[in-house]
Amino acid sequence: MIRRHGRQRLRHRSWRALRERRRRGIFLLPALLTTGNLFCGFFAMVLTTRQRYTEAALALFVAMVMDMLDGRVARLMKATSQFGVEFDSLADVVSFGVAPAFMLYAFALSTLGRAAWFGAFLFVVCGALRLARFNVITGASDRRWFVGLPIPAAAAVVASAVILLQDEELTRPLRTALAVGTYCVALLMVSTFRYWSFKEVDFARRRPVQTLLVLVLTAMLVATKHDVFLFLVFAGYALSGPVVWVLRGRQLAPAHAPAEAPGKEQP
Repeated sequence: MIRRHGRQRLRHRSWRALRERRRRGIFLLPALLTTGNLFCGFFAMVLTTRQRYTEAALALFVAMVMDMLDGRVARLMKATSQFGVEFDSLADVVSFGVAPAFMLYAFALSTLGRAAWFGAFLFVVCGALRLARFNVITGASDRRWFVGLPIPAAAAVVASAVILLQDEELTRPLRTALAVGTYCVALLMVSTFRYWSFKEVDFARRRPVQTLLVLVLTAMLVATKHDVFLFLVFAGYALSGPVVWVLRGRQLAPAHAPAEAPGKEQP
C-alpha cells in the first residue's frame, strides 16, 4: 500500500513537472517571426557598413512587416506570453532603434560633429523609452490610439528619408535638416501626442466595391513615385499627432486616466 501511494506521488510530480516545463517553453511561430524581425534589423546594419543604404532601408521595412505579423499570429494562436512581449520589445529596440539611427548617422550625420551623433543616440534612447512606456500602459489606455509616435513609424520615417535622398547630393544644409528632423522624431516618440493605431479597422467586414478600386488606384499611384509617397505617408503620420493636438485642443493629449483615480473619465 505504501509503495502504491509512493508511485502515485511520483506520477503526480512527474505530470506537474511536465506542466511546469510547458509553461517555461516558448511558442515557436511568433518567436520565429520576432527573430526574423531582429535579423532584418541586424542585416540592415551590415548593409549600412557596406554603404548599401537603400537595401538597408528595405530590410527595415521587412522588419516592420514581421513585427506586425508576430503579434497578430500570437493572438490568433492564443499564444501570447510575457516572454513574447519582452522578446518583441528587445527586437524592436535593435530593428527600429539602433539600426535606423546607425543608418542615418552613417548616411548623413557623420560629418556634422558631436551634436549630430548625439541626435542619433537620442533616437535610440527615446525609442527604448517609448517601448517601455507602451509595455507599462498596455490595457490602461484607449486601444484606438498610441501614446507617442510608435517606434516602427519613427524608423519608417528614417528609412523613407534615406530612400528619398539616396541619389541626391547631401549638402551641409540638407544634413543639418536631417539632424534636426532626427531630434524631432525622437522627441515625438516620448511625447503625449496621440496617434491613430488602426486597430479598430475591420478588414473582414464587407465593404463597397469602390473601396477596392480606391486601394488599387492608391497602390498604382504610390508605385509611380514610391520614394516620394513613402516619405510623405510616414512623415505625414508623424506630424498627425501634433496637428490633431493643435486642431482639437489640449484635451486630446492625455491618452489614459491614472489608475488610482477610477472616477475620472478618459478623454
